[in-house]
Amino acid sequence: MLVDSHCHLDLPELAGNLPEVFAAMRRNGVGCAVCIGVTLEDFPRIAVLAEVHAHVFATVGVHPENTGVREATVEELVRLAAHPKVVGIGETGLDYYWHKDAPEWQRERFRAHIRAAREAGKPLVVHNRDATADTLRVLEEENAGEAGGVLHCFTETWDVAQRALDLGFHISISGIVTFKNAQAVKDVARRVPLDRLLVETDSPYLAPVPFRGKLNQPAYVKHVAEEIAALRGLPVEAVAAATTDNFFRLFPLAQASFSHEK
Repeated sequence: MLVDSHCHLDLPELAGNLPEVFAAMRRNGVGCAVCIGVTLEDFPRIAVLAEVHAHVFATVGVHPENTGVREATVEELVRLAAHPKVVGIGETGLDYYWHKDAPEWQRERFRAHIRAAREAGKPLVVHNRDATADTLRVLEEENAGEAGGVLHCFTETWDVAQRALDLGFHISISGIVTFKNAQAVKDVARRVPLDRLLVETDSPYLAPVPFRGKLNQPAYVKHVAEEIAALRGLPVEAVAAATTDNFFRLFPLAQASFSHEK
């Protein structure tokens, strides 16, 4: 079995076609998926998806790209994270690509999420774009390792991966690893300890080869696992088993709920 550890099933590109999306998951051996929260306004929709579908889990958070939305206090994040299908806090982090001129509010938002994760006892889902030094610094300053979590859609170098691993975080690889020019990601996919690796689609974005440029979906996480297996000289079954075990260990609430439903 495979797990898509990061997707956006609530977005219109996928939400309007969920029966087919779920059927494709089953055909490709993808047993469950995490629908990631990016605003508090959208959280009720994500929570309902997770409530209705046993194989769907949720996170709660405010994405660093999103402006003009309700800010989350530590107290509110902790309260919403108590939902029985919410397995983590995020998507949170820093994005200086879109917001080069106003980083401080992002850092304060990020700190609130880290503090909520520590208080709630749930791991973080961390986004980083063009903000590596500050992302790692804030994680260190806020003792984020106490909560643990994952740097999702990892696109940095092995040196950055090592620092994240040293903080106690997992590394999640997306369909970017299948792109011909993604040599840094391929290098990281080869070298991350197998017990600290996750796979994801970030769908509906970033479809892997052979679907690059088309609509992505959780079923395509199979192609991510196949590429990692080829890079590491392993059977794809070994990568699937390891990344699924890692997911359930990092997100123990998901394992308890999934095992109960089965």
